[in-house]
Amino acid sequence: MILELRDVSYRYRKGELALDGVSLAVGAGQSVGLVGESGSGKSTILRIMLGLARPATGTVLFDGAELTPKSMRGFRAAVQTVFQDPYSSLDPRQRIASIVAEPLRSLGIARGAEARALVAASLASVGLDAGTLDRYPHEFSGGQRQRIAIARATVCHPRLLLADEPVSALDVTTRIQVIDLLAELRESQGLSILMVSHDLSAVAALCEHTVVLNRGRVVESGATAAILAAPNEEYTRRLVEAVPRLPAV
Repeated sequence: MILELRDVSYRYRKGELALDGVSLAVGAGQSVGLVGESGSGKSTILRIMLGLARPATGTVLFDGAELTPKSMRGFRAAVQTVFQDPYSSLDPRQRIASIVAEPLRSLGIARGAEARALVAASLASVGLDAGTLDRYPHEFSGGQRQRIAIARATVCHPRLLLADEPVSALDVTTRIQVIDLLAELRESQGLSILMVSHDLSAVAALCEHTVVLNRGRVVESGATAAILAAPNEEYTRRLVEAVPRLPAV
């Protein structure tokens, strides 16, 4: 497995239990959806996976070994993130070339002309031409900005992409385009994806495996198609029923 949580629990500062014995994993080439309503603990799981919060109990594993400060550099190269809001995730003061090159600089992969060439190739992979390089974020639509964010996350060819509600701020047509793009990148780059979402239809369109989270606990986990066809838990049934039409998986 690339990234795994084993029996992870987490408490807020006031002692309130946010996660209770959560286990989930993403392996090479897998697309996994983490689904739950607001307050279910999805964001806390993402912060723990990124090393931004420490679990009270349990273990975070990277490539089968416990994630430690010493292994964080390799982790940062292998795991990248796309955030929810395409309007706030890109620095408005920087040109697109500089924004997308950020992982290349921070990881010491490339600079200057070499970095610019890698950035241009990454933008092309998400359907944006070289004319994008010297423009600013405000010159693009929300869907284009999310493509730029995806280009930034994949420019260093990570093995795993953590996608935090990547389409929730987009209109329906653009959402479909971005999900299709993620599916294409998964196929062409051998990318593994963990999509965190409250929207079961978005997860169904991309993910083969789904983990359902409710009040900090995993209540159901399995093949997406099987969960959609016959959910075992009442909570999951409500999530399925809330979606009028689910795309085929």
